Amino acid sequence: MTDALRQLRWYAVLAVTLFGIVPMVMVSLLVAQEKTPQTVGLLLIGGIPLVLAAIVYAAIGMTGDDPEVASRRLRLSMALVAVADVLVLGGNALIRAASN
Repeated sequence: MTDALRQLRWYAVLAVTLFGIVPMVMVSLLVAQEKTPQTVGLLLIGGIPLVLAAIVYAAIGMTGDDPEVASRRLRLSMALVAVADVLVLGGNALIRAASN
C-alpha cells in the first residue's frame, strides 16, 4: 500500500508553486509593465494573501505528525490556491474583456 499523505505533500507543493506563486508573479509583472489595466492590481490585494496563507498551511501540513490533520491542511492550502487563481486570473480576464 502506498502512503497517500506523501503523494498529497508532493501535489500540494506543486499546486502552491505552479498555480499559486507563478501566476501571482506573472500578473504582478503584467501590472508593473502596464500591459494590463491597472485595476487588475486591486485583485492582487486579495490574491497574494490567499497564496501566502496557502504557503503557510502547506508548510504546516508538511511538518504535521498526525496524518489526518496534515492532509486537511494540505487540502486547505490547495483550495486557497484555487480561490486565489479564480480571483486573480478570472478577474484579469473579465477586466480585460470589459476594457476592450
